[in-house]
This record gives sequence, C-alpha cells and structure tokens, in this order.
Amino acid sequence: MTSHALTHSAAETIAFGRQLAAQLSPPLIVLLRGDLGAGKTTLVKGIAEGFHAASAQDVTSPTFTLVHEYRSPRATLYHIDLYRIDTERELETLGLDDLLSPDSILLIEWGEKFPRFVRDRNLEIVLERVGEDDRRIQFTAF
Repeated sequence: MTSHALTHSAAETIAFGRQLAAQLSPPLIVLLRGDLGAGKTTLVKGIAEGFHAASAQDVTSPTFTLVHEYRSPRATLYHIDLYRIDTERELETLGLDDLLSPDSILLIEWGEKFPRFVRDRNLEIVLERVGEDDRRIQFTAF
C-alpha cells in the first residue's frame, strides 16, 4: 500500500506526523528516506508529539548522538540516524537489535544504507523537497 501527502511548511509536516502517529503501533521499523534537509527529523517531531512522547521543540536530529529515545504510554520511540555509519561493524556497535521490543518503534534515517533494514522494515517514508518549504511525503507499508 502506497500513499502520499504534500505539506507546505515545517508546521504542516509536523502536523502530518501527528496524524500519522495515530496509525502507527509497535513493534515497528520505519525507514525515513530523503536528502539532507528533506524534513525527516521534522516529521519525527510530529510523530513524537502524536505519541505524547516529546514536544516538537524537544526532538532534535540524532546526527551526532546516533540514537534518541522518547517514551510514551503507547510506545518507546527510537529516532536513529545512520548517516555517519558506514560499515556493518560500526552498525553492530550501536546494539540496535537490543532496542527491538514489543513496545518499540524504530524511526531510522539513512537505514537504506544497510540491506537488513530494507529487508526488515514495516513502513518506508520518503520525503522529497518540491519547493522551498513544500515536501512530498510518500509512505509505503510492507
């Protein structure tokens, strides 16, 4: 199943993330794809708000920390950024398998770099810049 949406601002992308959160339930692996600046973290801000796990301003990119954890009554969200991870060996040191549990949702940026995430994903969300503030968001469930 593939669907898409178009947002015209960061605020609309966050709002879309809040709406999307209502349709997500653990356990789940979500690949977030898109170029730098496409809005992946902005979308996660809305998802975290939708789960009542964090406010949008408290959600930041895990580019340097690699993993951020947000807890809610419904799920534990792990926002993961693999942009700086280049090898399977580096990936293994993160212990991501330990994060998989019946109540977890893994939101993985740049996960397409590793075949295991492409194979194991449940949902793929592709964000594409189509203007200064406009984003096309395509999501495919597997």
